[in-house]
Amino acid sequence: MGAGLMRKPVLWEDIRSLARALLAHPEARRAALCRQILQGAARARRQARATGCCHPRWGDGSLDRAARCYPLAPEPFPGDRDYAHCLRVALAAARARK
Repeated sequence: MGAGLMRKPVLWEDIRSLARALLAHPEARRAALCRQILQGAARARRQARATGCCHPRWGDGSLDRAARCYPLAPEPFPGDRDYAHCLRVALAAARARK
């Protein structure tokens, strides 16, 4: 893979923002929202590669920036069950993205 085609690494802030975006929505909506955020980040990465510019809605191609297109829940303590579930979903999504 050439240097211009390399993906940005997934950072802890990407995971936290994605989890907080999921947490801000009802559980029944979270899977679809996660897919929308991942697709938005991918769209932004493609635009950045093609034009050198950020996507007007989805930003720079990071999961953090794409997740921030939606309201983020305040970050609870890591022991919060619902937040822990959202973190697991976010980690699985980031892993599948590779």
